[in-house]
Amino acid sequence: MQALRNLFRAPWSSDVKLDGQTAVITGANTGIGKETAIDLAKRGARVILACRDMEKAQAAVTEIVESSGNDGVVCMKLDLSDSKSIREFAEEINKNEAKLNFLINNAGVMVCPYGKTADGFEMQIGVNHFGHFLLTYLLIDLIKRSAPARIINVSSMAHSWGSITLEDINSEKSYNKNKAYAQSKLANVLFTRSLAKRLEGTGVTTYSLHPGVVQTDLWRHLSAPERFFISIARPFTKNSIQGAQTTIYCAVEPSLEKESGGYYSDCAPASCSAAGKDDELAQKLWELSCKMLSLSWD
Repeated sequence: MQALRNLFRAPWSSDVKLDGQTAVITGANTGIGKETAIDLAKRGARVILACRDMEKAQAAVTEIVESSGNDGVVCMKLDLSDSKSIREFAEEINKNEAKLNFLINNAGVMVCPYGKTADGFEMQIGVNHFGHFLLTYLLIDLIKRSAPARIINVSSMAHSWGSITLEDINSEKSYNKNKAYAQSKLANVLFTRSLAKRLEGTGVTTYSLHPGVVQTDLWRHLSAPERFFISIARPFTKNSIQGAQTTIYCAVEPSLEKESGGYYSDCAPASCSAAGKDDELAQKLWELSCKMLSLSWD
């Protein structure tokens, strides 16, 4: 019903300006991350593209500067599959940036063949959850000092098919690429919820979202039958500009200023799965994440 109602609502738009504010967007050299960067740059923000492929990132910076007229756009190297790279990136940000008003955890890998990160995590939970968990941890003090600030985690409706296998988070006993993806997207929703509780009263708010079924290069690992199904569904899918709208909404919509920990879709509050609202599971995942990353974050 919610999806049907959203279909008939006027498209969301906002003329909020972001002059003097700074945003970090992971995976912003392509797709919805790049469109989010263009939008925030047009609003006057300083935008830092955090990307693994610096050649593509530099090309994206040129395009974003041209289309926004804002030359306060830069790119920095960040490989979310390697904690060393994450720590180096965060160190640079903490050293050189006076403020960080928006952290948009947008990068992701989707239904890829089994692989491991530099730290030995299964690739999808490693990049989509552990990498962003560590990045947020390392930047949280700067974000708090910059309040009001927002942390946005790009999840997916796929979270509703997911479960968290705490005893085998890295899918070492058995690997199903779809289940591993859904698990990582559920982790995004639970992380957002846990983070909101820990940040109460700080002026930092958190949001998770489903961007829509977006035509992106994340689809590169889909099988032929999956691609065929997607091609039939294409009229109902979104392009990258449309797919970025809910991220932008969560970043700039004034009415969300006091909201935190929720899940959004089509530029509106939405219902996440029962597992996505499970505070006990969220706490267990938080503790496991701290243990896997050797962090103490109460």
